[in-house]
Amino acid sequence: MDTHLIYSVIDLLGTFAFGVSGAVAARQQRLDLFGIATITFIVACGGGIVRDLCLGTLPPAGLSSWRYLVVSLIAAAWVVCAYPMVCRMKSPVQLFDSIGLGLFAVAGAKKALAVQAGAEVAVVLGMVSAVGGGVLRDILLSRVPGILQREIYASAALAGAGVEVLLSYCGANSVVTSWLTAAGCTVLRMASLHYGWRLPSIDEDSDN
Repeated sequence: MDTHLIYSVIDLLGTFAFGVSGAVAARQQRLDLFGIATITFIVACGGGIVRDLCLGTLPPAGLSSWRYLVVSLIAAAWVVCAYPMVCRMKSPVQLFDSIGLGLFAVAGAKKALAVQAGAEVAVVLGMVSAVGGGVLRDILLSRVPGILQREIYASAALAGAGVEVLLSYCGANSVVTSWLTAAGCTVLRMASLHYGWRLPSIDEDSDN
């Protein structure tokens, strides 16, 4: 299968997943329809826009391609119309955020590699793609971003992007491995939420 097609599918699915997480969070804050649509687009495309700016890809795909706007609006419309059903899911914001995290970690790394970025740059920008939307969502809705807490969030994205880059450099990258890498990143994030895994922190008592 064509590499560009794989990237496009993963990227748009990630856009939808992050869009849903943003729309649900906005709906929970009782924003109006315009507010929900705005938050949805920013969350869905924010990470990718930052990635493209870092790569010098101008204008960013999130602003130049109609597909991203349409996908984000579909995500917003689905949440608004099916909100009672969405609410029956357990932690829908975190669920769709985790799905988007895995997909964008892979898509971001793939795009960086496609423009001949170095391995370390591809890993970092894969992480930026994955966490950017969630950070913007939390800031706009007056929440502490997960990336600033002890959650396994950015670290899960770094792991996913790192595996994707490693497989690419080893010549073992394929459609299957890309999907498995995205799934693995998502599972790691969801498992950390379920089991309460946290990154170690500096003990305040050790400073005394």
